[in-house]
Amino acid sequence: MKLHAPVTGGPCWTELGTSDLEAAQRFYARLFGWRCETDPRQEAGGYTIAHLGDAPVAALAPLYQETQPVAWNVSFAVADADATARLVQEAGGAVLLGPMDVFDLGRFVVALDPGGAAFQLWQAREFPGAGVFNAPGSLGWVELMTREPERAERFYTTVFGWTVRPSEHYPQWGVDGADFGGMITMDDKFPHEVPPHWLPYFAVADVDASAATATDAGGTVLMEPTSVPEGPRIAVLRDPQAAVFGVHRAGDHA
Repeated sequence: MKLHAPVTGGPCWTELGTSDLEAAQRFYARLFGWRCETDPRQEAGGYTIAHLGDAPVAALAPLYQETQPVAWNVSFAVADADATARLVQEAGGAVLLGPMDVFDLGRFVVALDPGGAAFQLWQAREFPGAGVFNAPGSLGWVELMTREPERAERFYTTVFGWTVRPSEHYPQWGVDGADFGGMITMDDKFPHEVPPHWLPYFAVADVDASAATATDAGGTVLMEPTSVPEGPRIAVLRDPQAAVFGVHRAGDHA
């Protein structure tokens, strides 16, 4: 990812909704070396910040609604959450939650794109987002899995003004040409029950070692470590509660 700090329009945060918060903390601490701190305020609902050193890198939280899936979610930084939420709806998406204030930290929205992939908007106040990107254990790339790529491209370029690096197989999203993610078209190889979604990739020093560690810690390797031609070495993993995420070798996407 060519972004190294939260910028308007770019990914600024990722958070896990999980069915077992304590088990998830143990798994990711072992995999990424995260130090987790749970917000003690009752109204925070168990929201837990994962740190590398002193830098916040991600969050883990219980499921707040019965219909909420166990999954990683990606937040994009916006200057005005209310205006962007309206634009999401005008462009064919839907707003599921918000806009709402989160203490004095920022303003938050959960939305769906026209293909059904969930994503989040974050208007920063006291909390800008992740304190580090691209380093081992931190967010390094985000990927949209969609069955409607042309519609998705129109939607996201309208809502966020993203640039698109065209490719027959893997278009890449950017902010003013600084690429931060890509798009995969879900074809017949993807089971019908797998919904469109955003997939975060975390940078790691060694993809193969991380896949082995995830397995030892009770996770599953969904896509074995693979070197993409002229691209990164990657793997796709699933944690013990069934949340899916990717890992890539640090520096490969920079």
